[in-house]
Amino acid sequence: MNTILLGNLIKIRWIAIFGQILAIFFVTYFLKIQIPLFETLLIIFFSVFINLYSYFDERKNKSISNMKAFSFLLFDTLQLGFLLFLTGGIVNPFSILILAPVITSASYLPALMTVILSSISIVIIILLNFYYVPLNLGDEFYLPQIYNFGLVASLIITVIFIAIYAYLFASSSRKISYALSVSKLQILNQKKITEVGSLSAAAAHELGTPLNTIFLILNDLLKEKKLIEDKNIVKDIILLKSQAERCKEILQRFSKNPLKLKDKFLEKVKITDLININFEKFNKNKKLIVKKNPNTEEPEIIYKDEMMYALGNIIQNAIYYSIDTVTAELDYFKTNVKILITDDGDGFSKDIIDKLGEPYISKNNLGMGLGIFISKNLIENMGGNIKFYNSKDENAVVEIIFDNSILNI
Repeated sequence: MNTILLGNLIKIRWIAIFGQILAIFFVTYFLKIQIPLFETLLIIFFSVFINLYSYFDERKNKSISNMKAFSFLLFDTLQLGFLLFLTGGIVNPFSILILAPVITSASYLPALMTVILSSISIVIIILLNFYYVPLNLGDEFYLPQIYNFGLVASLIITVIFIAIYAYLFASSSRKISYALSVSKLQILNQKKITEVGSLSAAAAHELGTPLNTIFLILNDLLKEKKLIEDKNIVKDIILLKSQAERCKEILQRFSKNPLKLKDKFLEKVKITDLININFEKFNKNKKLIVKKNPNTEEPEIIYKDEMMYALGNIIQNAIYYSIDTVTAELDYFKTNVKILITDDGDGFSKDIIDKLGEPYISKNNLGMGLGIFISKNLIENMGGNIKFYNSKDENAVVEIIFDNSILNI
């Protein structure tokens, strides 16, 4: 629960208070219906006091706990229940408003709190059918008891339905929001790794020339007759040379993995390189088969962290569910590139194949499924398309298509 929600609750309560006052005066002075005016206004003014306190509390405290928000909504439910008790009970047209706190709770609060609030609302609805101050509408106006029972039943069903629907909708939204935040965090981490790699490559490149110069000078010093006569000097020169060689080896290691770097020398890569790197990263004694047209030279593409990470998730998933082999097939056309990632496992479950790519839906509905969701979003945000289906042999296939313009081919 956050301060934005508290602000919204306060605004909604001000609207409700204004509406309640307007309705009471309209009923009393225009419709000439007698109601306990003092008692109803007393309850409303108490709500005004509580809302003023909440308003000033929000300015001091920029957050609100779930329990405090629950108390906020519980008060609104009880306040409306007392007002309905004084104004005709369940036959009051405004009785439908008792749903509002339940909907808000289902959208923002944990399920247990929503269940408690819904149960309290249902109890209030049932009690209002039997205990209330009747409205003085005249002898000619009469509602049969069966209507009252039907109204109670419909309100109870509506409370339950709205609570479940709002909770499921809000829960799905929260999951998607969380998954997207995870995706952004992973990409940010990948970019940081890339930046560190770029600095390493730059350091290796810049320091390479001075180190070579040091090697040349040290080799020349070892050839000087006057210097080699002094064993201590020779020993120091050899030590310096060994340390310089060690520095050179470290710098060479920094510059060996081009796919973790992104500088002016390493912007262009091949998709097969991305596939191989990711397969080696996640492989657990599985075999990779890469198929491509032997008559077509594989073009290079502009390296993108999003592409690297999306392929990584899909390949990791294929490795996990494969029995022995993962196959990557590449087809290059005039306008686009098609990538097929296939594993020799049991294929996608028919129950969830149409839902793949949604958050928390995995291949066999056993895992979290965030990896596929993130990959799908990354690929689509890049302008590509991704499909999931089973081959004729019932093996799982992930098909990715990019326009050549997206990859700068």
